[in-house]
Amino acid sequence: MDGNERKQKRSFGTHDGTFHADEVTACALLVLFNLVDRDKINRSRDPAVLSRCEFVCDVGGHYNPAEKQFDHHQADYHGHLSSAGMVLKYLNECGLLPSPEFEWLNDTLIRGIDAHDNGRDPLIPGFTTFSNVISNFTPIGHDCTPAEQTAAFRQALDFTIQYLTRLRQRYAYTRSCREIVKASMDKNEPYLLFDENIPWIEMFFELGGANHPAQFVIMPADQHWKLRGIPPSMRERMKVRIPLPQEWAGLINDELKRTSGIEGAIFCHRGRFISVWETKEDAFKALAFTFNQAKEQSS
Repeated sequence: MDGNERKQKRSFGTHDGTFHADEVTACALLVLFNLVDRDKINRSRDPAVLSRCEFVCDVGGHYNPAEKQFDHHQADYHGHLSSAGMVLKYLNECGLLPSPEFEWLNDTLIRGIDAHDNGRDPLIPGFTTFSNVISNFTPIGHDCTPAEQTAAFRQALDFTIQYLTRLRQRYAYTRSCREIVKASMDKNEPYLLFDENIPWIEMFFELGGANHPAQFVIMPADQHWKLRGIPPSMRERMKVRIPLPQEWAGLINDELKRTSGIEGAIFCHRGRFISVWETKEDAFKALAFTFNQAKEQSS
Protein backbone atom coordinates (compact mmCIF):
# COMPACT_ATOMS: atom_id res chain seq x y z
CA MET A 1 0.00 0.00 0.00
CA ASP A 2 1.58 3.32 -1.08
CA GLY A 3 1.31 6.62 0.77
CA ASN A 4 -1.65 7.88 -1.23
CA GLU A 5 -3.65 4.75 -0.50
CA ARG A 6 -3.14 5.28 3.24
CA LYS A 7 -4.61 8.80 3.05
CA GLN A 8 -8.24 9.40 3.91
CA LYS A 9 -9.95 10.91 0.89
CA ARG A 10 -11.28 14.47 1.24
CA SER A 11 -9.52 14.98 4.58
CA PHE A 12 -7.65 18.06 5.78
CA GLY A 13 -4.83 18.42 8.28
CA THR A 14 -3.42 21.51 9.96
CA HIS A 15 -1.66 22.29 13.24
CA ASP A 16 -3.47 22.43 16.54
CA GLY A 17 -3.19 25.24 19.09
CA THR A 18 -3.72 28.86 18.12
CA PHE A 19 -5.04 29.28 14.59
CA HIS A 20 -4.56 32.05 12.05
CA ALA A 21 -6.34 33.37 8.99
CA ASP A 22 -4.07 31.56 6.53
CA GLU A 23 -4.88 27.96 7.46
CA VAL A 24 -8.51 28.83 8.25
CA THR A 25 -8.87 30.37 4.78
CA ALA A 26 -6.98 27.51 3.11
CA CYS A 27 -9.40 25.06 4.72
CA ALA A 28 -12.42 27.23 3.78
CA LEU A 29 -11.33 27.32 0.14
CA LEU A 30 -10.96 23.55 0.00
CA VAL A 31 -14.39 23.05 1.60
CA LEU A 32 -15.95 25.65 -0.69
CA PHE A 33 -14.55 24.00 -3.81
CA ASN A 34 -15.79 20.61 -2.60
CA LEU A 35 -12.39 19.01 -2.07
CA VAL A 36 -12.61 18.56 1.71
CA ASP A 37 -15.37 17.39 4.05
CA ARG A 38 -15.99 19.30 7.26
CA ASP A 39 -16.12 16.09 9.31
CA LYS A 40 -12.63 15.13 8.08
CA ILE A 41 -10.76 18.18 9.41
CA ASN A 42 -7.87 17.25 11.71
CA ARG A 43 -5.92 19.67 13.90
CA SER A 44 -2.69 18.06 15.05
CA ARG A 45 1.08 18.21 14.80
CA ASP A 46 1.38 14.42 15.03
CA PRO A 47 3.08 13.24 11.80
CA ALA A 48 1.09 9.99 11.96
CA VAL A 49 -2.19 11.94 11.89
CA LEU A 50 -1.04 14.36 9.17
CA SER A 51 0.28 11.54 6.98
CA ARG A 52 -3.26 10.20 6.65
CA CYS A 53 -4.70 13.55 5.48
CA GLU A 54 -5.20 14.17 1.76
CA PHE A 55 -4.53 17.93 2.18
CA VAL A 56 -2.06 19.32 4.72
CA CYS A 57 -1.80 23.08 5.27
CA ASP A 58 0.44 25.32 7.37
CA VAL A 59 2.24 22.41 8.96
CA GLY A 60 4.46 19.53 7.90
CA GLY A 61 7.42 21.39 6.47
CA HIS A 62 6.68 20.86 2.77
CA TYR A 63 5.28 22.87 -0.11
CA ASN A 64 4.41 20.32 -2.76
CA PRO A 65 1.13 20.95 -4.60
CA ALA A 66 1.38 17.59 -6.37
CA GLU A 67 1.27 15.91 -2.96
CA LYS A 68 -1.32 18.45 -1.67
CA GLN A 69 1.09 19.77 0.96
CA PHE A 70 0.95 23.52 1.56
CA ASP A 71 3.36 24.76 4.22
CA HIS A 72 5.55 27.85 4.02
CA HIS A 73 7.57 27.64 7.23
CA GLN A 74 10.53 25.59 5.99
CA ALA A 75 13.88 27.31 5.43
CA ASP A 76 14.09 26.42 1.75
CA TYR A 77 10.83 28.21 0.85
CA HIS A 78 11.55 31.79 -0.17
CA GLY A 79 8.19 32.79 -1.65
CA HIS A 80 5.65 35.28 -0.37
CA LEU A 81 2.65 32.94 -0.04
CA SER A 82 1.03 31.57 3.08
CA SER A 83 -1.03 28.40 3.04
CA ALA A 84 -4.02 30.50 1.89
CA GLY A 85 -2.17 31.79 -1.17
CA MET A 86 -0.74 28.36 -1.88
CA VAL A 87 -4.20 26.75 -1.92
CA LEU A 88 -5.67 29.54 -4.04
CA LYS A 89 -2.85 29.04 -6.55
CA TYR A 90 -3.45 25.29 -6.50
CA LEU A 91 -7.15 25.76 -7.27
CA ASN A 92 -6.23 27.92 -10.24
CA GLU A 93 -3.56 25.58 -11.55
CA CYS A 94 -5.77 22.48 -11.34
CA GLY A 95 -8.51 24.24 -13.30
CA LEU A 96 -11.12 24.69 -10.55
CA LEU A 97 -10.69 28.47 -10.30
CA PRO A 98 -10.55 30.47 -13.56
CA SER A 99 -7.71 32.97 -13.76
CA PRO A 100 -9.90 36.13 -13.70
CA GLU A 101 -11.59 34.99 -10.49
CA PHE A 102 -8.25 33.83 -9.07
CA GLU A 103 -6.81 37.31 -9.61
CA TRP A 104 -9.90 38.94 -8.15
CA LEU A 105 -9.93 36.82 -4.99
CA ASN A 106 -6.19 37.31 -4.64
CA ASP A 107 -6.44 41.09 -4.91
CA THR A 108 -9.60 41.29 -2.80
CA LEU A 109 -8.55 39.06 0.11
CA ILE A 110 -5.78 36.49 -0.16
CA ARG A 111 -2.78 38.78 -0.77
CA GLY A 112 -3.54 40.53 2.50
CA ILE A 113 -3.69 37.24 4.40
CA ASP A 114 -0.36 36.18 2.88
CA ALA A 115 1.22 39.52 3.79
CA HIS A 116 -0.03 39.36 7.38
CA ASP A 117 1.16 35.80 7.94
CA ASN A 118 4.59 36.53 6.46
CA GLY A 119 5.17 39.66 8.54
CA ARG A 120 4.57 42.14 5.73
CA ASP A 121 1.36 43.63 7.12
CA PRO A 122 1.72 47.45 7.33
CA LEU A 123 0.10 47.41 10.82
CA ILE A 124 -1.72 50.72 10.39
CA PRO A 125 -3.24 51.90 13.71
CA GLY A 126 -7.03 51.70 13.61
CA PHE A 127 -7.03 49.54 10.48
CA THR A 128 -8.48 46.04 10.89
CA THR A 129 -7.54 43.39 8.35
CA PHE A 130 -9.32 40.10 7.64
CA SER A 131 -6.49 38.39 9.52
CA ASN A 132 -7.25 40.55 12.57
CA VAL A 133 -10.91 39.56 12.37
CA ILE A 134 -10.08 35.85 12.26
CA SER A 135 -7.62 36.19 15.15
CA ASN A 136 -10.47 37.56 17.25
CA PHE A 137 -12.20 34.19 16.93
CA THR A 138 -9.43 32.56 18.99
CA PRO A 139 -10.32 31.91 22.64
CA ILE A 140 -9.59 34.87 24.87
CA GLY A 141 -8.10 32.83 27.69
CA HIS A 142 -4.57 31.59 27.01
CA ASP A 143 -5.24 28.53 29.18
CA CYS A 144 -8.09 27.28 26.99
CA THR A 145 -8.46 23.58 26.29
CA PRO A 146 -7.77 21.92 22.92
CA ALA A 147 -11.50 21.30 22.58
CA GLU A 148 -12.17 25.04 23.02
CA GLN A 149 -9.54 25.86 20.39
CA THR A 150 -11.07 23.43 17.92
CA ALA A 151 -14.57 24.77 18.52
CA ALA A 152 -13.29 28.31 17.92
CA PHE A 153 -11.48 27.17 14.76
CA ARG A 154 -14.73 25.78 13.40
CA GLN A 155 -16.54 29.04 14.17
CA ALA A 156 -13.85 30.94 12.27
CA LEU A 157 -14.06 28.42 9.44
CA ASP A 158 -17.84 28.85 9.13
CA PHE A 159 -17.43 32.62 9.05
CA THR A 160 -14.72 32.41 6.40
CA ILE A 161 -16.74 30.07 4.20
CA GLN A 162 -19.69 32.47 4.38
CA TYR A 163 -17.42 35.42 3.62
CA LEU A 164 -15.82 33.70 0.63
CA THR A 165 -19.22 32.58 -0.64
CA ARG A 166 -20.48 36.16 -0.57
CA LEU A 167 -17.33 37.42 -2.28
CA ARG A 168 -17.81 34.90 -5.08
CA GLN A 169 -21.48 35.79 -5.46
CA ARG A 170 -20.54 39.48 -5.71
CA TYR A 171 -17.87 38.64 -8.28
CA ALA A 172 -20.38 36.64 -10.38
CA TYR A 173 -22.90 39.48 -10.27
CA THR A 174 -20.26 42.01 -11.31
CA ARG A 175 -19.21 39.79 -14.22
CA SER A 176 -22.83 39.43 -15.32
CA CYS A 177 -22.93 43.20 -15.96
CA ARG A 178 -19.96 43.14 -18.35
CA GLU A 179 -21.97 43.38 -21.57
CA ILE A 180 -24.10 46.24 -20.22
CA VAL A 181 -20.95 48.20 -19.40
CA LYS A 182 -19.40 47.36 -22.77
CA ALA A 183 -22.50 48.52 -24.66
CA SER A 184 -22.32 51.92 -22.99
CA MET A 185 -18.57 52.19 -23.55
CA ASP A 186 -19.00 51.36 -27.23
CA LYS A 187 -20.92 54.61 -27.72
CA ASN A 188 -17.66 56.43 -26.98
CA GLU A 189 -19.43 59.29 -25.22
CA PRO A 190 -17.86 61.48 -22.51
CA TYR A 191 -20.16 59.75 -20.04
CA LEU A 192 -21.57 56.28 -19.33
CA LEU A 193 -25.35 55.93 -19.06
CA PHE A 194 -27.02 52.97 -17.38
CA ASP A 195 -30.76 52.57 -16.95
CA GLU A 196 -30.27 50.33 -13.93
CA ASN A 197 -28.06 50.53 -10.87
CA ILE A 198 -25.21 48.10 -11.53
CA PRO A 199 -21.59 47.52 -10.49
CA TRP A 200 -19.62 49.07 -13.33
CA ILE A 201 -16.17 50.18 -12.23
CA GLU A 202 -14.42 46.78 -12.32
CA MET A 203 -15.71 45.91 -15.79
CA PHE A 204 -15.09 49.44 -17.07
CA PHE A 205 -11.37 49.23 -16.32
CA GLU A 206 -11.11 45.59 -17.38
CA LEU A 207 -12.50 46.66 -20.77
CA GLY A 208 -9.88 49.39 -21.22
CA GLY A 209 -11.55 52.17 -19.27
CA ALA A 210 -8.23 53.83 -18.44
CA ASN A 211 -8.13 55.05 -22.07
CA HIS A 212 -11.87 55.68 -22.49
CA PRO A 213 -13.13 59.29 -22.89
CA ALA A 214 -15.95 58.93 -20.32
CA GLN A 215 -15.63 61.33 -17.40
CA PHE A 216 -18.89 60.59 -15.55
CA VAL A 217 -21.48 57.90 -14.94
CA ILE A 218 -25.23 58.54 -14.84
CA MET A 219 -27.43 55.82 -13.37
CA PRO A 220 -30.44 55.32 -11.08
CA ALA A 221 -30.01 55.62 -7.31
CA ASP A 222 -33.08 54.27 -5.48
CA GLN A 223 -35.88 56.56 -6.70
CA HIS A 224 -33.46 59.20 -7.99
CA TRP A 225 -30.45 59.50 -10.33
CA LYS A 226 -26.79 59.96 -9.56
CA LEU A 227 -23.99 61.69 -11.42
CA ARG A 228 -20.68 60.16 -10.39
CA GLY A 229 -17.18 61.07 -11.50
CA ILE A 230 -15.03 58.34 -13.03
CA PRO A 231 -11.59 57.69 -11.47
CA PRO A 232 -8.46 57.90 -13.64
CA SER A 233 -7.68 54.23 -12.91
CA MET A 234 -8.80 51.31 -10.77
CA ARG A 235 -5.99 51.94 -8.30
CA GLU A 236 -6.95 55.61 -7.97
CA ARG A 237 -10.57 55.00 -7.05
CA MET A 238 -10.62 57.87 -4.55
CA LYS A 239 -9.89 60.39 -7.32
CA VAL A 240 -11.97 61.58 -10.29
CA ARG A 241 -11.06 62.76 -13.76
CA ILE A 242 -13.20 65.90 -13.38
CA PRO A 243 -14.59 66.97 -9.99
CA LEU A 244 -18.06 68.40 -9.64
CA PRO A 245 -18.23 72.21 -9.20
CA GLN A 246 -16.54 73.55 -6.07
CA GLU A 247 -19.56 75.64 -5.14
CA TRP A 248 -21.74 72.50 -4.96
CA ALA A 249 -19.54 70.72 -2.40
CA GLY A 250 -21.53 69.49 0.58
CA LEU A 251 -24.81 71.18 -0.40
CA ILE A 252 -28.22 69.52 -0.11
CA ASN A 253 -31.78 70.20 -1.26
CA ASP A 254 -32.69 73.92 -1.42
CA GLU A 255 -29.09 75.13 -1.06
CA LEU A 256 -27.98 72.98 -3.98
CA LYS A 257 -31.05 73.97 -6.01
CA ARG A 258 -30.24 77.68 -5.57
CA THR A 259 -26.54 77.27 -6.29
CA SER A 260 -26.88 74.94 -9.27
CA GLY A 261 -30.03 76.40 -10.73
CA ILE A 262 -31.37 72.87 -11.16
CA GLU A 263 -34.77 72.31 -9.56
CA GLY A 264 -34.22 68.58 -9.08
CA ALA A 265 -31.06 68.96 -7.00
CA ILE A 266 -30.81 66.72 -3.91
CA PHE A 267 -27.21 66.27 -2.77
CA CYS A 268 -23.58 66.80 -3.71
CA HIS A 269 -20.84 65.12 -1.71
CA ARG A 270 -18.27 67.47 -0.26
CA GLY A 271 -15.61 65.38 -1.98
CA ARG A 272 -17.21 66.42 -5.31
CA PHE A 273 -17.16 62.93 -6.76
CA ILE A 274 -20.88 62.13 -6.60
CA SER A 275 -24.21 63.96 -6.66
CA VAL A 276 -27.88 62.92 -6.56
CA TRP A 277 -30.73 64.37 -8.62
CA GLU A 278 -34.46 63.77 -8.84
CA THR A 279 -34.57 62.73 -12.52
CA LYS A 280 -32.32 61.57 -15.32
CA GLU A 281 -32.87 64.93 -17.02
CA ASP A 282 -31.67 66.74 -13.89
CA ALA A 283 -28.53 64.60 -13.82
CA PHE A 284 -27.82 65.49 -17.46
CA LYS A 285 -28.28 69.18 -16.65
CA ALA A 286 -25.73 68.81 -13.87
CA LEU A 287 -23.39 67.02 -16.27
CA ALA A 288 -23.69 69.81 -18.87
CA PHE A 289 -23.04 72.47 -16.22
CA THR A 290 -19.97 70.61 -14.94
CA PHE A 291 -18.52 70.15 -18.44
CA ASN A 292 -19.10 73.82 -19.31
CA GLN A 293 -17.48 75.01 -16.12
CA ALA A 294 -14.48 72.69 -16.62
CA LYS A 295 -14.09 73.99 -20.17
CA GLU A 296 -14.19 77.62 -19.02
CA GLN A 297 -11.63 76.99 -16.28
CA SER A 298 -9.22 75.27 -18.68
CA SER A 299 -9.42 78.00 -21.33
